[in-house]
Amino acid sequence: MNHDDLNHWSKRAADWTTDYHKGLRDRPVRAPLTPGAIAAQLPAVAPDAPEPMEVIFADFARIVPQGMTHWQHPRFFAYFPANASPASMLAEQLANAMACQGMLWQTSPAATEMEQVMVGWLREALGLPAGFVGTIHDSATTATLSAILTMREQATAFQGNITGMSGHAPLRFYASAQTHSSVDKAVRVAGIGQDNLVKIATDASFSMQPEALREAIAADQAAGMLPAGVVLCAGGTSIGAFDRIADCIAVAKAYGLPVHVDAAWAGSAMICPEFRHLWQGVEGADSIVFNPHKWLGVQFDCAIQFLRDPTAQVKTLGLRPTYLETAGREEIVNFNEWTVPLGRRFRALKIWFTLRAYGVQGLRARIRNHVTWAQESALALAAIPNVKIITQPILSLYTFALPDDAQTENLLNRVNDDGRIYLTQTRHEGRYVIRVQVGQFDCTRADVMMIPQVVAELIGG
Repeated sequence: MNHDDLNHWSKRAADWTTDYHKGLRDRPVRAPLTPGAIAAQLPAVAPDAPEPMEVIFADFARIVPQGMTHWQHPRFFAYFPANASPASMLAEQLANAMACQGMLWQTSPAATEMEQVMVGWLREALGLPAGFVGTIHDSATTATLSAILTMREQATAFQGNITGMSGHAPLRFYASAQTHSSVDKAVRVAGIGQDNLVKIATDASFSMQPEALREAIAADQAAGMLPAGVVLCAGGTSIGAFDRIADCIAVAKAYGLPVHVDAAWAGSAMICPEFRHLWQGVEGADSIVFNPHKWLGVQFDCAIQFLRDPTAQVKTLGLRPTYLETAGREEIVNFNEWTVPLGRRFRALKIWFTLRAYGVQGLRARIRNHVTWAQESALALAAIPNVKIITQPILSLYTFALPDDAQTENLLNRVNDDGRIYLTQTRHEGRYVIRVQVGQFDCTRADVMMIPQVVAELIGG
């Protein structure tokens, strides 16, 4: 295959893409397959001789789509969305064509400088103070790990990277039970240890109790441990819970502790000023992460980490051997020094295309619609006999259940086997509940109202 062939097949792929998206509503959202069904259709070893692209493409069309859970389906209400707007997909094609490695400014000047500008655009759109700068990671998991590693180094006077952790008092980090499991993973990977992640009690609204945070920090100090940082939740994965950001930051700052705010999903909603009260006080954080790939239509992968001051993170993650120097440009920004990986994709391009193609106002309208439609669907579900809304909508996320766990789990399985919508589960206060999260880029009110329709039909049947 050469570049002339690529030109032909790219056009074929574009036609296939158009047909695929037009036909998504006719497909089951989740693939109705058993494990191993796709692998059984693939040869055990690679071919020795080249095969015609006509055959390869036909095999793709025959095997792959029917083996996919369709994340761009307008009735995908599971997990959180991984949206890919058409403008973002176009930008990804162009980025893939250039296939740059943006590890240094000199390896891709446009990628580095556009990343700086796009972080500024998003900071302004979210209403954050002008002092924040930032970088683009692959996911919030990596951004949170970067924040935890930085907090670790600050707590050890930047000796952890040099001498290891064995000579230090146990470091302690603080978060609520509503915080994403990526925080748990970060303390494991950072060598802190799961036992040193302290889960702070929450109040009736499932927000971290500031006084409980204060007591935990004081108790650890008295026990000879070393408090190192606080991670706050702004829109938890399970039920959408928000910590009391301002109050908890005040406690952390009283003890000199840095704060990272995980707003991976809900951060996108902060382009709408009316929702910003949910993370009131966030400007006091040292690090904030949100994922434009979840709710703004920017194709996965794309996570923005805002930093009040990048110095500590660059000191933690930066490593500049001679072969990564840029002659005469020692002070220029090289974003590999802000992140864990050395290699970096040109992620800023799809942000640029998306924000320009839809405008901040257009994206606000989508998010406002999703929130309104989620509330309407919750009211319709609550009117169905034996269905109870367990947690009310927070933005566009809520949960519901039937009278007992077995009935709820059975309903969820039937819903997903039916294929018209896709939902997932969580546990809340020990109870098995079904999550609904509205946020797919192209969904309509009719798509969202399919949720109570399907549930009512399956319960009635």
